[in-house]
Order: sequence, then C-alpha cells, then structure tokens
Amino acid sequence: MLNKETIRIDSAVRPERPFHRLRRALLTTLAISLAAVGFSAPVAAAYPEKPVKIVVPYPAGGFNDTLGRLMGNKLGDIFGQPFIVDNKPGAGTMIGTSQVAKSPPDGGTLLVIQFPFAANPWLYKSISYDTRKDFAPLMLAGRSPMVLVVNSESSIRSVSDLLEKARKDPGAINYGSSGPGSSNHLAMALFESMAKISMTQVPYKGSSPMLTDLAGGQIEIAFDALPHALPFIQTGKVRPIAIGHATRSPVLPDVPTVTEAGVEGYEVSSWHGFVAPAGTPDDILVTLNREMNKVLQMEDVKHVFAEQGVTPDGGSREAFADFINGQLELWKRVVEEAGIEAQ
Repeated sequence: MLNKETIRIDSAVRPERPFHRLRRALLTTLAISLAAVGFSAPVAAAYPEKPVKIVVPYPAGGFNDTLGRLMGNKLGDIFGQPFIVDNKPGAGTMIGTSQVAKSPPDGGTLLVIQFPFAANPWLYKSISYDTRKDFAPLMLAGRSPMVLVVNSESSIRSVSDLLEKARKDPGAINYGSSGPGSSNHLAMALFESMAKISMTQVPYKGSSPMLTDLAGGQIEIAFDALPHALPFIQTGKVRPIAIGHATRSPVLPDVPTVTEAGVEGYEVSSWHGFVAPAGTPDDILVTLNREMNKVLQMEDVKHVFAEQGVTPDGGSREAFADFINGQLELWKRVVEEAGIEAQ
C-alpha cells in the first residue's frame, strides 16, 4: 500500500536508455512466466500496514487457539504482514471479547468466537458489549459436533437405555458439565427438554477434569465437543453413544446421531468463527472473508481440522450473521426455560 505522500514526476519526457528498455523487457517476461506457473504474490488490498492482532479469548492450547494461529500464519503469508495471536482468557470469554468490541475498527484486531458468544448475553445479567451491534461477522470457520459419552463400564449403551433409566428414576443420573452455562451444560439442558427427562448436573472447572471423572466412574454421562472427548474415546475410557449433529461424524462413523437414536431434531455443535469490531470498512471485511475462505480449502488446513474432529465451513459474511442470530435465539430460549445462570 502506498503511503499518503505526493509522488513527483518530471514533466519533461526523457528518452529511454537501452539498459532501461532491456530491464523493462526482462521484468515483463518474468511477470508473464510467474503468472504461467500460478505464482501468487501477497494480496495488495486496503489493509492497515501494521501487525494484526487475533484475540483468542481462551488459554493457549485447544482448537480455538489452534484455529487462531493456523489462520494467522496463513493470512500473514497472504498479506505479507504479521497476524499475531493474543490469548485473553477469562470471565467466560468476555475479557477478550470486550477488548475487541472496544478496538479501533480498522482491520487491526480480529476475534475468534465460539459457542459462548451466543450464550453469554442470556447467562449474565450485564455484559460490557452488545453481541449484535458491536461486531461484524467475518466467517464461520468450522463446526465440531457435541458427542454424548458414558463411562466405558456403564450399563447405558444407547440413547434408548439412557431415556429408559432417566424416566424410571428422574434425577438419579449424574451428568458432568464444564460449569453452569457452559456449552456442554446447555447442550444437556436442551437434550433434557427435548427428551422430556430430568438428570442432575455435576459442574466442573473445565472439560478435562469432567472427562477424567467420567472415565473414572464418578459421573455417568456427559456431552462434550468431539475434539475434547476424542482422546478419551480413543483410549477406551469413555464410550460414545450419540452424535449431536444432523449427520454422523466421519471420525466416528458407527455412532448414530441423537435424531437417529430417538430424540428427533436435536442438533448442537461446538462452532468456531471470526468477527471484527463493528464499523470495520467493508472492503477490509470482503477481502478477509475471501482470503479466509481460501485458507479453509488448503489441504494442510483440512488435515489439521480433520485430526481435531472439526468440519470446515466457510461461506459468506451474511450467512455467518444469520447463523449467529439463530444461535442467539436458540440459547435465549434454552436458558430462559431452564432458568440457567452462569456462576
């Protein structure tokens, strides 16, 4: 991008020297050759000439952090400038999210968002930003289904077994969550509502301790995002009985969906995307969306997603805005019906 300085051009027309003609011819030939082999130079688009910060409102590690770093590295190559991940965990993602809401809308700050982005407005009595008004959706990057898992020694081997046991003795089954208002808590609250059953929540401070206790038999069942549960499934310590998605997961092709298992219409995914501060110029948003969609088509990126059990999405900014609105309405209803408050 050119600096806003006056570029002076001599008004007199000077005869071109032979060396200059040769150099111009060589440069033209080189440009044609590079185009022929598909060379791609950094994108020259309206974008700030400074490092771009990608705020991840989670600690380092986990798929959201991986997504931020993976996308940042690729965009850095495309734009020819640094895209730096800044981990800002805390307050149920609201510390990092609030920081981005207050950042200059110049393309210099982006935010990785997930499930809590659409649930927090209904879980907390007051938050320092407006989810709908303070952000410009960029792209839905991917989704990973919630998976219903039980202890490997449990007598519950299917959703039918779970429903039968829960209906015989309401409240007797203990299920784990990452805390009140967490994604796996809300996923189970929706499941209870749709299946017309009642179970008892046992909250933990995160997925890892919850899944560890599930593997040890301290709790009976839990919903969790596939990337979190997969290592426990692979060791045989927990057993998957249903996928909370519209279709089966290629990672667990023999595990039925919750709809197939008897609770029709149930669908909850852990999703991941990017937003920018509201007011970011449209040409920057268009350019970012275009290049992010290209990144999702790269084979090495697809490989990383597949290893984590995440399906790449992509698509338009408008489609992502509609998706976020749908998630906001869904979790508003679930939170209000179940009377859930974050703690």
